[in-house]
Amino acid sequence: MHYTIQNPYLKVTAAAEGAQLMSILGADGTEYLWQGDPAYWPDRALNLFPYVARLTQGSYYLDGQLHHMAIHGIAPYRAFRLAEHRDDAMTLELTADDETRAQYPRTFTFRIHYRLRGAALEVTFQVDNRDSLPMYFGLGGHPGFNVPLIRGKSFHDYRLRFAEPCRPKRVGFTDACLLDGTATPYPLEDGQYLPLRHDLFDQDAIVLQDVCRQVTLETDGDGHGVTLTFPQMPYLGIWHMPHTDAPYVCLEPWCSLPSAQGEIAVLETQRDLIALAPGQRYENRWSIAIHA
Repeated sequence: MHYTIQNPYLKVTAAAEGAQLMSILGADGTEYLWQGDPAYWPDRALNLFPYVARLTQGSYYLDGQLHHMAIHGIAPYRAFRLAEHRDDAMTLELTADDETRAQYPRTFTFRIHYRLRGAALEVTFQVDNRDSLPMYFGLGGHPGFNVPLIRGKSFHDYRLRFAEPCRPKRVGFTDACLLDGTATPYPLEDGQYLPLRHDLFDQDAIVLQDVCRQVTLETDGDGHGVTLTFPQMPYLGIWHMPHTDAPYVCLEPWCSLPSAQGEIAVLETQRDLIALAPGQRYENRWSIAIHA
């Protein structure tokens, strides 16, 4: 099942499965969102909850017990319920059940609010802890964007421009895409620019910390672009399928990191997870703005 919202600037479609965005269509007919060609990557814009990326051995400890969960948690693999739908806004909701508790033993409601405001799609992740015990969880977005956005341009014509000069560090990963305990300087051109090349991703995702929390996908000579703003997310993942000429780039705002190589995560002590007391609510807002 798909659901659509629109205004004079954008038409946005999301699926019940994973509450995943399926299309971000501009008024001039430009499709900004990657359309899931399985030759490169079959997804489009995953929502990550209650864990971001990989767990060592697909496992973690909570309440002293060993549990198992797939990459990116539960949300990408579950159907969400449409809780609210207006012309320019919708809310998709995932409520814990026996199947989710078998992987993550907490009772929760996870809502994703999509709202159009001008030429921007505002996204709000909302988590309610309906359990008698604290929740420990991560959150993140995983939207892919078409590159190029128009005919006549190529992938290598595009760059990422951060809104302010910054000195990010690249989080170190092993070949298994788990943390290796390092973070090394990742200089940007003039402190703000990252030109896109396919070989940037030969070692899989580039995950940055200490980075400006607004970044724009752009090219010279054309106004079409995308700006991602993520004020509450301390990490940005940049990715496409390694060792390919994939015509997209994922800009992934994350609030937490995957597990460390050789260590099974203990959720209560993983320092970057969100801790939410019983009966409390957590919200995290980010946005995707298009330029036409």
